[in-house]
Amino acid sequence: MNRIETKFKQLRKTKEKAFIAFITAGYPSLEATYKLVLEFAKSDVDIVELGVPFSDPIADGTVIQESSQAALKKKVNLNDILRLVKRLRQHTDIPLCLMTYYNPVFCFGEEKFIKAAKAAGVDGIIVPDLLPEDGRQLTKLVNKFQIDNILFISPTTSKARMKYIASLSKGFIYYVSLTGITGARQSLAADLKSNLKAIKNITSKPVCVGFGISTPAQVREVSGICDGVIVGSAIVKKIRENIKNPRLTKIIGNFVSRLANV
Repeated sequence: MNRIETKFKQLRKTKEKAFIAFITAGYPSLEATYKLVLEFAKSDVDIVELGVPFSDPIADGTVIQESSQAALKKKVNLNDILRLVKRLRQHTDIPLCLMTYYNPVFCFGEEKFIKAAKAAGVDGIIVPDLLPEDGRQLTKLVNKFQIDNILFISPTTSKARMKYIASLSKGFIYYVSLTGITGARQSLAADLKSNLKAIKNITSKPVCVGFGISTPAQVREVSGICDGVIVGSAIVKKIRENIKNPRLTKIIGNFVSRLANV
């Protein structure tokens, strides 16, 4: 049982829901990312997703795309991020996931990447552009090295497909709350509750909701019907708005804490 599974076990005992924060690794700098993760660990964040900068992030909206491009301009890569995780592990046990597209993993080498991720202290990986059928070898590797492979279910996923994905996903299932890309939305999808109920009827694994959640009210609403809430674009946008502020870490920590404690 790794840190993600342990965290959900603890949360279930206390009848609490997970708050998962996404930030782009290396935005606005690797040092800023390091400080933000440590701040999150003190701000009631349960799990952190570190986004691996990529040139063609097909699942991401403009806010995260821009942060990814900014990190790429500074030459941030997988090796840098794995070193960052290793450094963080000297100071925190907060569960850490890498959200990456498949191309960086392919170029790094699947087995080399998973071994390096395990050695650094990564708990889970999320690869939105890799279908389970195409990722069989990667699935074998993450299972061998006991890293959670977090897979997606969307509003258009059939019941049969839900069962298949649920059988393979570890750590938690990432439910995409809407059809489209990441980014804050004014309202939640009308079919969110019914779709989550359908997933919960076929699996006992934790189901966390992401895409489009940006306000305390939305976090509160979604928390009532799932096991965890994922917020990304709203946090990255807040970082962008305060990027030159010397109090950036504290400002973002306070912002995230307000989201986490609803």
